[in-house]
Amino acid sequence: MVLPSGFALPPLPYLLGILLAVGVVGGLLWRATPTVRERTVVAFAPWVVVGASLHVLYQVQFAPAVVRPLLGTPSVYLTTFAVAGLVWLLALRQDSIPVETTLGVTGVVAMLPVVGVAFWYAVANDSLRLLWPFVALVVAVVLTGMLWAGTRQAFPDVAVVTGAVGALVLFGHSLDAVSTAVGIDVLGFGERTPVSRAILDVAHALPTADVIGVGWLFVLVKVAIAEFVVLLFADYVAEEPSEGYLLLGLIGAVGLGPGAHNLLLFAITG
Repeated sequence: MVLPSGFALPPLPYLLGILLAVGVVGGLLWRATPTVRERTVVAFAPWVVVGASLHVLYQVQFAPAVVRPLLGTPSVYLTTFAVAGLVWLLALRQDSIPVETTLGVTGVVAMLPVVGVAFWYAVANDSLRLLWPFVALVVAVVLTGMLWAGTRQAFPDVAVVTGAVGALVLFGHSLDAVSTAVGIDVLGFGERTPVSRAILDVAHALPTADVIGVGWLFVLVKVAIAEFVVLLFADYVAEEPSEGYLLLGLIGAVGLGPGAHNLLLFAITG
């Protein structure tokens, strides 16, 4: 099995609607050929958190029944892309405000009520626990700072070329790795992704499992891969900035989304 547990397609009418929306938005973006800059990728970060937060509401069954099929896995990724892509298209049609400003501000505006509803659920159920999510966030920020400082010292050209997008990749995957380790070793959560479970199973078999847990190996592997990807993509970004930033941003989203999801889920479920 290579798909995450919980992976399921929505009912056919919802699936057709999602695919139609993604096809139309994707096609229009393809025709518009917008330039993807460093700031463009960073501006999409709040939208990644929106999608992660919506999936949390789906998991705790606090989303309206009529939209629940849009928020499962993989539907929530496509739903978020369709909405964020539409905002991107609308932003491209006006000249008074920079596109990245529109994307970032609308993403934050969309994110705040979704996260607010999640906290409302936690307060109503007396399940709000912020300590360990906060610890995971702080550790991820510190780890990212160390990785980025090391990158700037050892590979200054890579740091200059990839810029904030490279740092975002390192932060996203550090957040995913650290939050997963906290969830497994401290809070008793399980891991839904088969590849991640395989890494954790290797750590379980080591004599250190009873002393320092199993999450450390996942963190090590995750951040090593993230750092390697940033180094690998530097030349591509330098030669084809628009495509390079886009692909590097997608890789960052693969880490930031699950990391933000973990933090919010841990916080509101106690």
